[in-house]
Amino acid sequence: MRSLGLIGALAYLPAVASADLADERGITEGLITVGIAYEIAEVCPDIDGRRFRGLRYLLALRSAAEDMGYSAAEIDAFVDDDAEKDRLEAIARRRLQAKGARPGDPGSHCRVGMAEVASGSQIGRLLRPR
Repeated sequence: MRSLGLIGALAYLPAVASADLADERGITEGLITVGIAYEIAEVCPDIDGRRFRGLRYLLALRSAAEDMGYSAAEIDAFVDDDAEKDRLEAIARRRLQAKGARPGDPGSHCRVGMAEVASGSQIGRLLRPR
């Protein structure tokens, strides 16, 4: 399965101590949400990612981490933690599959994406039907 793009998403976060930032549910859940939306947009030919909205969302996560007191160096450590990236990607993949998307099946990704858009979920707000 193609990478969910969390590596790129993580690059927008400020540096935070790996163990501590990994415990910040709001941050990790936000990254998982971005990963799911990214994967849907990459696999479904009928849906695009809302890049600017996604960037603003990632910057808001970065700001939230800074507001929690994490330094740029701590956030960079989190961003560079390959094990943490793998962990978040695995969670995002499981959640996407639980919603009905199947690896190698663009139609199932499209159905999940359209349902997310229709429901107005955070994932759906990061997507745009073509």
